[in-house]
Amino acid sequence: MKKIMTGNEAIARGAYEYGVKVATGYPGTPSSEILENITQYKEIYSEWSTNEKVATEAAIGAAYAGRRAITTMKQVGMNVASDAFFFAVYTGMRAGLLIVAADDPGMFSSQNEQDNRHYARFAKMPMLEPGDSQEAKDFVGLGLELSEKWDVPVLLRTCMRVSHSASPVELGERNWDDEALPPKWVRNQEKYVCTAMWAKKKRPMIEERLVKLSELADTMPINRLEWGDRKLGIIASGPAYYYAREVFPNASFLKLGMTFPLAKGLVRELAAGVETLLVIEELDPFIEDQVKAMGIPCRGKDIFPAYGELLPADIEHYCAEAGLLPKEKVTVKREIAPKDLPGRSPVLCPGCPHRSTFYNLAKMKDLIIVSDIGCYNLGALAPFFATDFMGSMGAGFGVAHGFEIGDIKKTGQKVLGIVGDSTFFHNGVTPLLNVVHNGGNSTLMVLDNGTTAMTGHQDHPGLDKTLHGPGKRVDIANLARACGVEHVIKVNAFDVKGVEKAIKEGLAYEGPSFIVVEGPCFFVGQGSGPVYEVDTATCNGCTLCFRLGCPAIVQSDELDEKTGRPKAWIDPVLCVGCDMCAQICPRHAIGPVVTEAKPASGNGSKPCAGCGTAG
Repeated sequence: MKKIMTGNEAIARGAYEYGVKVATGYPGTPSSEILENITQYKEIYSEWSTNEKVATEAAIGAAYAGRRAITTMKQVGMNVASDAFFFAVYTGMRAGLLIVAADDPGMFSSQNEQDNRHYARFAKMPMLEPGDSQEAKDFVGLGLELSEKWDVPVLLRTCMRVSHSASPVELGERNWDDEALPPKWVRNQEKYVCTAMWAKKKRPMIEERLVKLSELADTMPINRLEWGDRKLGIIASGPAYYYAREVFPNASFLKLGMTFPLAKGLVRELAAGVETLLVIEELDPFIEDQVKAMGIPCRGKDIFPAYGELLPADIEHYCAEAGLLPKEKVTVKREIAPKDLPGRSPVLCPGCPHRSTFYNLAKMKDLIIVSDIGCYNLGALAPFFATDFMGSMGAGFGVAHGFEIGDIKKTGQKVLGIVGDSTFFHNGVTPLLNVVHNGGNSTLMVLDNGTTAMTGHQDHPGLDKTLHGPGKRVDIANLARACGVEHVIKVNAFDVKGVEKAIKEGLAYEGPSFIVVEGPCFFVGQGSGPVYEVDTATCNGCTLCFRLGCPAIVQSDELDEKTGRPKAWIDPVLCVGCDMCAQICPRHAIGPVVTEAKPASGNGSKPCAGCGTAG
């Protein structure tokens, strides 16, 4: 039976069919839906872990126990997880371990555009790259088999187009005894204790394994030569192969499913059989550099940029510029969006609890605001323009401490570090401990909206639920106190003046202070209150309510007679009744419409507008 599936759905199906028993991960676009789809298969234990390193270590432990395991993350998550899977390459495991990393060429939802293929070469582990949903499912099984045969974790590298595009998938059954006990653990310190005296013995074995895997790559069906016109030979993998096929239907191809270690014999065979050899790959010259290191001349990044996606129109355009295609037959390079569309900056959703924080921060001068990745990163944009920094998860606290010890207060400026609730558990506790232990004086704030909102409302330790039901909730304020913070403030995010008071109190305190701004994301909260409206007879167009950046509040066509400014109007379809606009209106021109409240629409399934990264 066949079914149309996205790549992420297909990977989840592959985990089911090929006997995975444990699946872990941390949410991040474009990988999040893998674990969310795995939850439908009750034979597999699955969890959102606190970060990618923890998720990878849990999966490694399950593979040590003798259970096939998979862990998922987006590309930046590999940076967090690397400390774990590097040692697993040395120890090996007793059952298959697959590490799924979803790259984001074009940076549709990420703060960088790193090419995670380098991790395979860096860690010296094999890597598979599916190009469509069928391969995404099949490569799960192949990766687990390779992992078990060669005693090494395998990297399954996808990208946004594979993750979110749908194509037909042939479904199979799960032929595994799920009730069987795992094999009994037998102590083997020389294999599993990764101390220097034993690890150094494995180093030559790792290099020998790569040589053997490279030889195997020449015979694997997922690496195949497709002979056509001998004037041009193309090496490609993943979706780039299908794009290149569309542009050069008659060329000769080497289609790679395993891109590390490289199928060197097939590369030499293709190179010897064509006049011109071209490598088409997104981002870095990962394959191209390996081919050139073999002494084989080829073209690649002298034609294509090392950034962004390479869609068929892009390949066509760059190849025409390089003389590989006649320019007169090339279609005009397509734009991502029509040029006549009005610009629209991403904004916080109506009713977002973060709005009160950034409304207040935008008014505070000589305050350096060190923020983090998540919905609250939108505080950097209009109308707030309130943040000075965003780097990586947890850096909001770590970099704020750096400003403090760098004597920034001598300039008359103060510093506020911000992270979200999920980010706090992911990588915010350790920099908090660092501040406390080293006698720091930072003011640190957690914006707690009760979910991992940006990536689709996944759970984290601050909630009383898990992927599968009830869970133990960890209170953020109590955890901060347990870390040694003496001055902890909790405030309701929907109390605009209360948030302002809490920020000022925290900044005035001598010593580390910790502020928790609590208010549920609308999509996981209790739904809407009454719709609000503007009394146009009272409104004078002062524009103060516009500074909240709420999409429901817009300029009306009516101008105030005295000021000449447009009066405000609230879109009743978008308004969720959060009350913030009424709190800040100096003329009390905003109030609820006396009607029945709109039904709750929060079901935890819709991601907030924005970049899709974890936070």
